[in-house]
Amino acid sequence: MRESVDVALERLEGCSGNHGGLLRFDTCASAYVVSKNEKDIRREIWKNGPVQAGYYVYEDFRFYRGGIYKHQWGAQTGGHAVKIIGWGKAMVNGTDTPYWLIANSWNVKWGEKGYFRMIRGENNCNLESMIYAGTMKV
Repeated sequence: MRESVDVALERLEGCSGNHGGLLRFDTCASAYVVSKNEKDIRREIWKNGPVQAGYYVYEDFRFYRGGIYKHQWGAQTGGHAVKIIGWGKAMVNGTDTPYWLIANSWNVKWGEKGYFRMIRGENNCNLESMIYAGTMKV
C-alpha cells in the first residue's frame, strides 16, 4: 500500500528556501530486510542512516547501566525494537571489543543517557538477524 502525506512548510522546523508551499513525502518508497551479515549492516547504516532492529530481551538486560551489553544469564523475557545508529570499538578487559550503538526508547535516565552498546558481530540476542531499513522519497 502506498500513501502520500502533504506537509505544510510552516510545520517543518529548520526548512529554508522556497519549496512551492508544500512538500510531498512518499511514505512508502522502499522498506526491506537487511542481510544478517555484520558488514552489510554497517554498510546500510553508512549509506542510508540508522536501521531498525528487533532483539530478544533477557533478564540480565534489566540491570544494564552502561558498557557493552552481552547476554550472560537469565531467561528470555520478551522482545524489543530499537534503532541502531552506529558502531564502534572499546577496550574491555584489555580487548578491543566491537559494539553497536543503539538508541532505546525508555528515556534518557536509562542506560547511557537513553542509548546502549551491544556486542557486535556475534548476533547477540538475535539482534543481527532482525534488521529492517527503508528509504523515503521527498
